[in-house]
Amino acid sequence: MRFRAGFAYVTGTLPGGQALPLCRLRFGGVLHTWGFAIYLASRDGYQDNVLPSGYPAGSPEEALDCACGLYLNDPTAWTNAPSTI
Repeated sequence: MRFRAGFAYVTGTLPGGQALPLCRLRFGGVLHTWGFAIYLASRDGYQDNVLPSGYPAGSPEEALDCACGLYLNDPTAWTNAPSTI
Protein backbone atom coordinates (compact mmCIF):
# COMPACT_ATOMS: atom_id res chain seq x y z
CA MET A 1 0.00 0.00 0.00
CA ARG A 2 1.21 3.47 -0.78
CA PHE A 3 -0.35 6.83 0.03
CA ARG A 4 -0.43 9.96 -2.14
CA ALA A 5 -2.59 13.10 -2.00
CA GLY A 6 -5.53 11.65 -0.04
CA PHE A 7 -5.49 8.30 -1.83
CA ALA A 8 -4.32 4.86 -0.74
CA TYR A 9 -3.16 2.64 -3.61
CA VAL A 10 -3.47 -1.08 -2.93
CA THR A 11 -1.15 -3.47 -4.76
CA GLY A 12 -0.97 -7.23 -4.36
CA THR A 13 2.13 -9.34 -4.80
CA LEU A 14 1.84 -12.59 -6.72
CA PRO A 15 4.05 -15.63 -6.10
CA GLY A 16 7.26 -14.84 -7.88
CA GLY A 17 7.18 -11.19 -6.85
CA GLN A 18 5.05 -9.67 -9.63
CA ALA A 19 3.12 -6.60 -8.44
CA LEU A 20 -0.60 -6.48 -9.27
CA PRO A 21 -2.37 -3.12 -8.81
CA LEU A 22 -5.81 -3.78 -7.31
CA CYS A 23 -7.63 -0.63 -6.29
CA ARG A 24 -7.45 2.92 -5.03
CA LEU A 25 -9.17 4.15 -1.88
CA ARG A 26 -10.08 7.79 -1.30
CA PHE A 27 -10.37 9.09 2.23
CA GLY A 28 -13.60 11.04 2.62
CA GLY A 29 -13.27 12.16 6.22
CA VAL A 30 -14.97 9.17 7.87
CA LEU A 31 -12.57 6.54 9.14
CA HIS A 32 -14.54 3.48 8.02
CA THR A 33 -15.90 4.83 4.72
CA TRP A 34 -13.56 5.17 1.77
CA GLY A 35 -14.28 5.86 -1.91
CA PHE A 36 -13.46 2.97 -4.23
CA ALA A 37 -11.82 2.84 -7.66
CA ILE A 38 -10.82 -0.40 -9.37
CA TYR A 39 -7.58 -0.67 -11.34
CA LEU A 40 -8.16 -1.23 -15.06
CA ALA A 41 -5.19 -2.83 -16.80
CA SER A 42 -6.67 -1.89 -20.18
CA ARG A 43 -6.37 1.79 -19.26
CA ASP A 44 -3.38 1.47 -16.93
CA GLY A 45 -5.33 3.56 -14.45
CA TYR A 46 -8.12 3.64 -11.89
CA GLN A 47 -11.86 3.98 -12.52
CA ASP A 48 -14.33 5.02 -9.82
CA ASN A 49 -16.69 2.13 -9.24
CA VAL A 50 -19.31 0.76 -6.86
CA LEU A 51 -18.81 -1.97 -4.32
CA PRO A 52 -20.93 -5.14 -4.17
CA SER A 53 -23.11 -3.36 -1.61
CA GLY A 54 -24.15 -0.96 -4.38
CA TYR A 55 -22.46 2.03 -2.78
CA PRO A 56 -19.45 3.92 -4.22
CA ALA A 57 -17.84 3.95 -0.77
CA GLY A 58 -17.38 1.47 2.05
CA SER A 59 -14.84 -0.12 4.33
CA PRO A 60 -11.29 -0.83 3.14
CA GLU A 61 -11.96 -4.54 3.77
CA GLU A 62 -14.98 -4.49 1.46
CA ALA A 63 -12.93 -2.79 -1.26
CA LEU A 64 -10.10 -5.29 -0.92
CA ASP A 65 -12.51 -8.24 -1.04
CA CYS A 66 -14.09 -6.84 -4.20
CA ALA A 67 -10.80 -6.12 -5.99
CA CYS A 68 -9.25 -9.46 -5.05
CA GLY A 69 -12.42 -11.29 -6.05
CA LEU A 70 -12.34 -9.66 -9.47
CA TYR A 71 -8.64 -10.01 -10.18
CA LEU A 72 -8.18 -13.45 -8.64
CA ASN A 73 -11.41 -14.82 -10.15
CA ASP A 74 -13.11 -15.58 -6.82
CA PRO A 75 -16.69 -14.28 -6.90
CA THR A 76 -17.33 -15.68 -3.40
CA ALA A 77 -15.22 -12.78 -2.12
CA TRP A 78 -18.19 -10.45 -2.50
CA THR A 79 -21.28 -12.64 -2.27
CA ASN A 80 -21.93 -11.75 1.37
CA ALA A 81 -20.53 -8.22 1.43
CA PRO A 82 -21.55 -6.38 4.60
CA SER A 83 -23.04 -2.93 4.18
CA THR A 84 -21.10 -0.38 6.21
CA ILE A 85 -22.91 2.76 5.12
